[in-house]
Amino acid sequence: MNPYLANLNEFTFTRLARLLAGVSPPAGLKPINLSIGEPKHPTPQFIRDALGKSTIGLAQYPPTKGSPELRTAITNWIKRRFKLASLDAETQVLPVVGTKEAIYSFTQLIVDPTRPHPTILVPNPFYMVYEGAATLCGAQPYYVNFDAATGEYGWDQVPDSVWPHVQMLIVCSPDNPTGRITSKARWQKLFELSDRYGFAILADECYSEIYFDEANPPHGALEVAQELGRTDFKNLIAMGSLSKRSNAPGLRSGFVAGDAQLIAAFLKLRSFNGSAMSATVAAASIEAWNDEAHVVANRAEYAKKFRELTPLMQKHTTIEMPEAAFYWWLPIPAKFGDDDEAFTRLLFEQTGVTVIPGSYLSRTAADGQNPGKAFVRIALVSEGKECAEAVSRITSFFESSPK
Repeated sequence: MNPYLANLNEFTFTRLARLLAGVSPPAGLKPINLSIGEPKHPTPQFIRDALGKSTIGLAQYPPTKGSPELRTAITNWIKRRFKLASLDAETQVLPVVGTKEAIYSFTQLIVDPTRPHPTILVPNPFYMVYEGAATLCGAQPYYVNFDAATGEYGWDQVPDSVWPHVQMLIVCSPDNPTGRITSKARWQKLFELSDRYGFAILADECYSEIYFDEANPPHGALEVAQELGRTDFKNLIAMGSLSKRSNAPGLRSGFVAGDAQLIAAFLKLRSFNGSAMSATVAAASIEAWNDEAHVVANRAEYAKKFRELTPLMQKHTTIEMPEAAFYWWLPIPAKFGDDDEAFTRLLFEQTGVTVIPGSYLSRTAADGQNPGKAFVRIALVSEGKECAEAVSRITSFFESSPK
């Protein structure tokens, strides 16, 4: 058995279920779950129809590389969205069965366990798969803390002694859970560090299409690289998905794009691990990537919720509307203390609303600090009325005295 399996931390939602075990919300209140980042807006009907019309694809083994039509649809969307002059559908793009599996398998591709102290730089707080993939590959996650005061991850605080051992650096932008967008200046510095030390950069951009100003979409890593003249996207891979963009998390459809050499190596690995996308899913994915109207409507629904509900929350805490993505990264009001587990449990007990403790999404880093402590993540994913009801309960809870 893989000896690193014992080093895995317990998965986030397993911990949450144990935390809330035996706790009952008030009688007569319907529970509202805002803990998981799973879109609850309806999957567009045209995507569902495309699945039903394409079942003949179930009778065939799909190609690992994906069909030319699928890769072309993905490539054309990336070029439109991120204003790329060039991106080769043949050598620089691959479909993946959701970015979760792609993050795991790409980490497996990159990590060389024969080198001393293989290290992956992980933003802290973070998506748990970053840590799990690194651990199971025999690499050491090095946690880079988010500074709530500056709104930045502390990449500049990584010691000089660590950089020579870094094999991959992960950036989530727009960020889960903080909703921050990595600046172009920060991207440039990270690219320069990659050139100096030779590590790969994985840009997790699955929230790139959840933003609130149609005239100002978040820039992406490939876009910034092109602006800097890095048109070969050396050592850079960006990942995107239909899960959040098109409210289709069950479709398990996404892409990786960037450095052609890394893409070629990734294709070789994927030919062995059985993660090819079925032709049925591919047909629906092509329809989704080729349509933008449903994405604009989806953003409008998120924007309406955040613009209406954030001011209500701000009466009680220093919460901010995210730059993008669909999370509030909520600092717990001082009168409730700094125990995010106790706060989460009490909130559920008194309101029936489930959120997730910030410390479940983070680790105590080398500096002894845990940036998730005294925060909770709230996923504003439900339809508008349910989110408004949840906020009404939460603000009433804030007005009460903690027990």
